[in-house]
Amino acid sequence: MDDSSLRIPYGTHDGVRELIDRLLHALESISIDFDRWDEQYVRGPGMYVAVVVGPSIADFAHPMGDNTWPTDRCRDVRLDLDAFYETAREVARTRDGAVVVSADGVVQEQLVRFTDLSPDELECGAGDPDDPGYEDWMGSRHMSALDTSRRPTVVSTLTLSEETGRVTRFEDGSFETTGRGDLGGEWNPETSD
Repeated sequence: MDDSSLRIPYGTHDGVRELIDRLLHALESISIDFDRWDEQYVRGPGMYVAVVVGPSIADFAHPMGDNTWPTDRCRDVRLDLDAFYETAREVARTRDGAVVVSADGVVQEQLVRFTDLSPDELECGAGDPDDPGYEDWMGSRHMSALDTSRRPTVVSTLTLSEETGRVTRFEDGSFETTGRGDLGGEWNPETSD
């Protein structure tokens, strides 16, 4: 029996697209607000966010030790974008690991490390093992986000590069990236006259 008519299209669902846009905006704002990118030996804020569906990510993620999201300050992205931004800004400067957000906007407390795709997953169309699509600018966080975006229960992954301030959205093994100087368009103080 074909169950495609019963599947929820999270990738195109308006509420999920709005959530991803809010997350992307927060990462862009964190990048723009940090003013020391050009200083030698200074690392900026960095973040990795995964928007997921389903009850658990235990099959492809492991806890990142004591790295947690302060759920007492912000548990849901949709309830208070300012609280999310302030919490994300702190997490981006002080913690390591991926932030997991469910498709309904709830932030998981434990930050995680995603496992590599297995050979079986690669054979099932999740990617080409001979050409994973990595670019020269990608570090391990970005490569993981690209791979993780190929998983069927992951709608999107987003990264903020701690080295350059670049913000990237990954979906289904492809990506759109924006360098820091192009973030925010005319509202970016680096691009305005």
